[in-house]
Amino acid sequence: MFRSYLRLALFALGLLVGVQVPGFIDDYAKRVEAQRLESQRGLEGFETTARRFFKGDLAALVAHYQASQDPVMRSDAASIEVLVQRAQWLETEWRAMQGPWYGQAWHLLVAADRELLTATYSAYRYQVLLAPEAIAWGISCALLLAWLLELMGLGIGWVLGVGRPSSQDAYARRHWR
Repeated sequence: MFRSYLRLALFALGLLVGVQVPGFIDDYAKRVEAQRLESQRGLEGFETTARRFFKGDLAALVAHYQASQDPVMRSDAASIEVLVQRAQWLETEWRAMQGPWYGQAWHLLVAADRELLTATYSAYRYQVLLAPEAIAWGISCALLLAWLLELMGLGIGWVLGVGRPSSQDAYARRHWR
């Protein structure tokens, strides 16, 4: 009986952990989008200048600043270049988070920015979403956790000899008459 309750508790734990996944993915995607929009706003003035003088090419604007004799302009070139690279990187990250749910989950698992992940996790508030994808994640995680722990328990029991008939039990079954 205790094993049954333990299984139910582990299933419930897996369910509660699983329903957090879509919420966390959504929070990360929102954080990326917010930073991407802020980055674009920060470049608006430079993009206007690049459109006006360099046919919209920000790289040409940065090269012009770098070629300047003015040390302030050269210093600003490095700052603008960092802003441009960050905007491009955030655009790539945002596009990765626009794909299907499994692509988003895989991206978070293997390629997401650790700084953004940490910031998202620290601001994340646990929530129970009743959206279909949250329910699917919850049930999948619950079943996976229950199955893995059951296998682990059976494996440990098998190694320790729990549940295996002893040699006397086997003899008694063969010669019960």
